Amino acid sequence: MHTHEAFMEHTLRLALRGTGKVSPNPRVGCTIVKEGRIIGEGWHREFGGPHAEVDAFNRCTEDPTDATVYVNLEPCAHIGKTPPCAPLLMGKSIKTVVIAMQDPNPLVAGKGINQLREAGIEVIENICQEEAFWLNRTFIKHILTGMPYVIGKIAQSLDGCIATASGESQWITCEESRHEVHRMRGEFDAVMIGRGTAEADNPSLTIHSVPGRNPIRIILDTHCSLPMTLNVFNDEYRGLTLYCHGDNCNQHERPAQLKELGVRTIPCSMGEHNHIDISSLLITLGREFGIGSILVEGGGILMQELMEHSLLDELHLFIAPIMIGQGKKAAGAYTASTLEEAYRLNCKGVLKSGDDIHVITVKSS
Repeated sequence: MHTHEAFMEHTLRLALRGTGKVSPNPRVGCTIVKEGRIIGEGWHREFGGPHAEVDAFNRCTEDPTDATVYVNLEPCAHIGKTPPCAPLLMGKSIKTVVIAMQDPNPLVAGKGINQLREAGIEVIENICQEEAFWLNRTFIKHILTGMPYVIGKIAQSLDGCIATASGESQWITCEESRHEVHRMRGEFDAVMIGRGTAEADNPSLTIHSVPGRNPIRIILDTHCSLPMTLNVFNDEYRGLTLYCHGDNCNQHERPAQLKELGVRTIPCSMGEHNHIDISSLLITLGREFGIGSILVEGGGILMQELMEHSLLDELHLFIAPIMIGQGKKAAGAYTASTLEEAYRLNCKGVLKSGDDIHVITVKSS
């Protein structure tokens, strides 16, 4: 006999198939089970497309009357881009609905569960809740705060250097780690770098050798000093580039030149250290541009800013088995005066990545 957990784990795997295609919506899977057999399964395949429940019923192999439906997020009860799913389940004479977690969206937030129970459908909650929360962590923060979930990525040596003293950084980590970073780019909405990384590495910030969409590319250049020849300003994906500059540079010719190339520009208010106010920028990116998640790939100054303002939600460290010594540090000049003031993260997992170690950490609550 299959357990609720086993069918929910299957449902979570289905939800993963929507990675990189449904944001800013959540990743949702649905499994329909009758007499211990899966008779239908589906997932949210693309933004604006049918929800997971609709997809699963469309693929049912037999009558779902009295079946049990597994879904990793509470069925919606409001009309958005598609009709609500709670009434759909009610209309199919479903006996039981098993849910991993309640939808944090204020438009739903328990309403779907209440509708199902009022219709006489048994609802079982919080099955694989922790796994479901992790799967949709970026959606949860964005829907509750309007701000994007921020993931830092650092490729460093054993002694915490992201480059040599002269600035050489390609490549500290191995090919397997770089492949994983490309996969991560395809998972999240946008990738962000600072001026130093853009100028030193001239990256394209696209994905290679993995399936998925290219992310929006966010380039921070406070004083409009980056050269126009960079890949992110000239390649075929330049329409995906957001050029963020200090609002004291509004009269500078660079933003106007980039606009002519098809690059979108954002004037940003200034904060401490004569840098772009990163907190204000994240609010703009989340609320005005609909960006729900950002992978920050450097450099040290940008990581320093995020940590100083407690804005780093998650950090992925790719640690190569090399020692550099007097090199550039991963967190720039970030300094904790005492251990109590140190930026605290909890370890989520440690993986082997070729010859490297991949450490996944999340911000301590």
